[in-house]
Amino acid sequence: MPISPNRTAQTGRKAAKGRALLALCTAAALSGCASANVDRMRTSSIPMDDYRVRHPIVLSESANRLDIFPPPQARSLDRRSYAQVVQYGKLYRSNGQGPIVAFLPEAGTANRGTIESIRRALAAGGAYAPLQVTTYPVVNRDLASPIRLSFIGLKAKVADACGQWPSDLASGSSLQGWQNKPYWNYGCSYQSIFAAQVADPRDLVGPRAEDPSDTVFRTYAIDQVRAGKDPATTWNTNGTSINPIGSGAQ
Repeated sequence: MPISPNRTAQTGRKAAKGRALLALCTAAALSGCASANVDRMRTSSIPMDDYRVRHPIVLSESANRLDIFPPPQARSLDRRSYAQVVQYGKLYRSNGQGPIVAFLPEAGTANRGTIESIRRALAAGGAYAPLQVTTYPVVNRDLASPIRLSFIGLKAKVADACGQWPSDLASGSSLQGWQNKPYWNYGCSYQSIFAAQVADPRDLVGPRAEDPSDTVFRTYAIDQVRAGKDPATTWNTNGTSINPIGSGAQ
């Protein structure tokens, strides 16, 4: 049976519409993938997702303080306080500058022997800085009043204060709470504790210079090689046995 021209035209129009619809769907799918990829790339490239960028550790010239509680009316520092001041003197030797200030609770509560004991403890720690003595008023005499030592030196700390919450973690009213990103305060306490534990803040900026080699150990290794022996460290284990159970031995 012959095919009519009208039917052929209708079939061609339907095929053209199908091809156009298929091309439109393909373009929409590709544009969706592209937008998803762009959004994924944009989200992963935001540097503020890193806690080290949000809460950086910086070096600053800050006051390093030490509060000691020697026995009242004592003529010198007790053993614990003396050891603390010696360690404080070592800290000044590595990071301090300028004078060391001793804040005493009111005049007359600490005698001259205590001040001289503080000077000796600082010198034992390697701090040969001028010691400036001043006083501060006691607000509550029922509470123990410490002797505070202070000097200006290099100190590592976090640039901003912890505890900032600019956005709600459980935000259901906006899409911000649905983003898979760490909250703003994440990592701040870790950075603060890490900065406080650094012995020398300059280690955060660059490595130290190399120390001279151990001459005794180096000579021992050379003598071992000359004698035809292994210069490596050997560990002797006496009276030990390994249980073959569980090791796969038959």
